[in-house]
Amino acid sequence: MSHTSNLIADNISEYLKEHEQKDLLRFITCGSVDDGKSTLIGRLLHDSKMIYEDQLAAITQASKTSGTTGDKVDLALLVDGLQSEREQGITIDVAYRFFSTDKRKFIIADTPGHEQYTRNMATGASTASLAIILIDARYGIQTQTRRHSYICSLLGIRHLIVAINKMDLVDYSQTRYDEIVADYQRFSTNLNDANLHFVPISALEGDNVVNPSENMSWYAKSGGEALLPLLERVDVKHDSNLEDLRFPVQYVNRPNLNFRGYCGTLAAGILRPGDVIRVLGSGKSSSVESLITYDGELEAAYPGQAITVTLKDEIDISRGDMLVTADSKLEPTTAFTADIVWMHDTPLEVGREYELKAGTSVVSGRVARIIHQTDVNTLERHQAENLPLNGIARCQIEVKQPLALDPYVRSPHSGNFIIIDRMTNVTVGAGMVVDTLSASNIVWHDMAVTKQRRAERNHQKPCIIWFTGLSGAGKSTSANALERQLFGMGYSTYLLDGDNVRHGLCGDLGFSDDHRQENIRRVGEVAKLMVDAGMISLVSFISPFQRDRDLVRDMVDSDEFIEVFVNTSLDVCEGRDPKGLYRKARAGEIDDFTGISSPYEAPENPDIVIDAGELSIEEVAKTLISNLKRLNVIG
Repeated sequence: MSHTSNLIADNISEYLKEHEQKDLLRFITCGSVDDGKSTLIGRLLHDSKMIYEDQLAAITQASKTSGTTGDKVDLALLVDGLQSEREQGITIDVAYRFFSTDKRKFIIADTPGHEQYTRNMATGASTASLAIILIDARYGIQTQTRRHSYICSLLGIRHLIVAINKMDLVDYSQTRYDEIVADYQRFSTNLNDANLHFVPISALEGDNVVNPSENMSWYAKSGGEALLPLLERVDVKHDSNLEDLRFPVQYVNRPNLNFRGYCGTLAAGILRPGDVIRVLGSGKSSSVESLITYDGELEAAYPGQAITVTLKDEIDISRGDMLVTADSKLEPTTAFTADIVWMHDTPLEVGREYELKAGTSVVSGRVARIIHQTDVNTLERHQAENLPLNGIARCQIEVKQPLALDPYVRSPHSGNFIIIDRMTNVTVGAGMVVDTLSASNIVWHDMAVTKQRRAERNHQKPCIIWFTGLSGAGKSTSANALERQLFGMGYSTYLLDGDNVRHGLCGDLGFSDDHRQENIRRVGEVAKLMVDAGMISLVSFISPFQRDRDLVRDMVDSDEFIEVFVNTSLDVCEGRDPKGLYRKARAGEIDDFTGISSPYEAPENPDIVIDAGELSIEEVAKTLISNLKRLNVIG
């Protein structure tokens, strides 16, 4: 499979032409420390005949002093070139290596596994189309496995190969391989959709790296491929956005009075002579006269090509402007949400001014608020006042001059940016646009008094206490008793009752599934505002469907939603029938009545369970207070 060809000796021009026409795959290796990333790359280069004799001699000699593989040549030294890397046996900086086969050219980025160098890993991943996630077969999925998988997902890498390495150290066990595959598949359900492949390998011994392994015939029998053939056939041609024209102008080429060209790299879409384009910002339109490159004019340009565009009309276009199709709906914006990876020891500060570089545009801006920070180890979201080194958060961003931005998932090249410290000119963060606000540029107003400050004033933890259960279960009675108790203890509370909101906020809604869901959504938004006000919001609703309760849970932080299941039996509820609703439902006078003609989905994992059919109201209140203390809602 080596790139070696007889044409090199017989017809070098033909060989170079053939080589130019191969497509290029950029990929990264990532995973935890000592999972074997550098060794894998060394094995790929060695077994595909991409190591020169003097290189092999050099690493053979270096293996005697810096190697970690005993008497064997330490192939990791091919990419661990820094002295500190060889001394510590870890990768620190991103190392890029090139190799080719008969079918494809490759650029590999060997990225660090240590948490301290997560920013370097994110840098390497930013230009990759595929990621190889290495997992040590002895230890399975580690914290850095989850971290790197999440960052790859965040950066829109659509092809993941999970290489389960060091299979030689677990006796090439199919059972161990299957266990790790199952664990990763469960974890990956929380990531964006990706094209997943699993390969059992031994980078040290060469099993299933370039050639099929004789030690793992069970993998070949199931139709599995070695790693290199898989890399050769992964289709990345369709990953580019060919629909939305995006051409950021990097430079205006004006060598003489007779020529004006606009230089840059086509970020998305296909551009042809004759196409009508529009300049974002000014709104001026023209048509393309020619597409010029060093090798001559093109009939069509595709994403990634560096071109010079000439137009049939002389219009004012400057560096930083964006050319789009005449009917494009993209409009510049001054406010957007983005996922930010922070890359500096000094934490990101909300409200502080930074420089943002998006494409060829540089503007001043600030993070107006951190919507949530993601714990990359568990993928849980939580509140944050700032963002530390290697932190990842979704943020609301405001800029002083409009930027032409796309959501990153739609067009990565026009949906990313970097954050630069204005004092030191150091790149401190990188961002991927999630959504932009429309031309009206409505922004979230950054309040001086925050939820945390309101909560501190009230000496309590703001949250939603959500009571769910059948009609007549005792939800309102229990919630009322709890609020009376909390109020007497000096806490700030408010009770939202299902019947009461039907008279006002939700008076226009009926009882179909769609209307019930909208009923819950509205009440959830009100409860969320009360949490933001620093209050304890008690909500009493039948809320029969799990999806509706989860909808409200997702509106606030994970520890701000307390689900109370009032688990009173249907017999007791129907026996009480305080409003005569069960009697009417049994008589067919009420449609879609929960528990009779409409289902009730009991909570899967409620935070608190009470049975108001067996406990007195005093015992209910006492039980609820005890559980709220257990959950640290009250002191």
